[in-house]
Amino acid sequence: MYGAMLRHRQPGAGRVPARRGASRMVARQPVPARLSKLGVSLLRTLGGLLLLVALGVGSYFLAQRLLPYADQPIADVKLEGHLTYVSNQAILDRIAPFRQASFFSVDLASIRNELESMSWIAKAEVRRVWPDQLVVHLEEQLPVARWGDEALLNNQGEAFAPSEVSHYEHLPQLVGPQRAQEKVMQQYHVLNQMLRPLGFSIARLELRERGSWFVTTVQGIELLLGRDHLLAKMRRFSSIYEKALKEQSANIARIDLRYANGLAVAWREPVAPTAVKPAAVQ
Repeated sequence: MYGAMLRHRQPGAGRVPARRGASRMVARQPVPARLSKLGVSLLRTLGGLLLLVALGVGSYFLAQRLLPYADQPIADVKLEGHLTYVSNQAILDRIAPFRQASFFSVDLASIRNELESMSWIAKAEVRRVWPDQLVVHLEEQLPVARWGDEALLNNQGEAFAPSEVSHYEHLPQLVGPQRAQEKVMQQYHVLNQMLRPLGFSIARLELRERGSWFVTTVQGIELLLGRDHLLAKMRRFSSIYEKALKEQSANIARIDLRYANGLAVAWREPVAPTAVKPAAVQ
């Protein structure tokens, strides 16, 4: 007997399963549609650029029309900074030729250079304040010492030459090669600080071409320091002066410190041998 075997087949049985990650087919737009969208994008970009150009051109022509009303002649100059050695009127006289220019055309750099060419002006800053004002901030030179016979030194060790140098003879005089201005100024501060506790101050400090240093105090005593080991020599002088020379200071003319382990004293007047105790260097 033949029998038929029937098998129940599940839905979808026999189908090949779809691979995971398979891309879906997307219908592409027709070429004319894509070209149409590209054309619209280009038109928008071009329109934006044309608008920017139009705004720029319009702003330029508007500025050209308004500039004569905004660019006024300089009507006022304001000076800032404390002036001691130069008058406000002298400053204004130097600026006067530049005031013929208008607010935007005035040359600030030239004004600054002109003011800093004045011997007493160390630094000048110039700025505009709308609509018609210039503000000038000034810093004067701070004279600390005389440099030779024809110039002064400021607190930075820089020389400047005002016309009235003779009015500052009360300042200490520093002398040396032209290239050594700052070095002499620094040495002056060091030596003056070491001499002050002994009751001395420097009237003249000289650096000679061969490098030797010479000091003259306000009290009229000359110190010959030589070229090297100035600080050690000054410490030795301080020690010996306090022990053996202080009582005779008014009669000292010169002290030679150029010795390795001592010093020599030159007196203004002859002194009895017993008047000064010998100074031994430890």
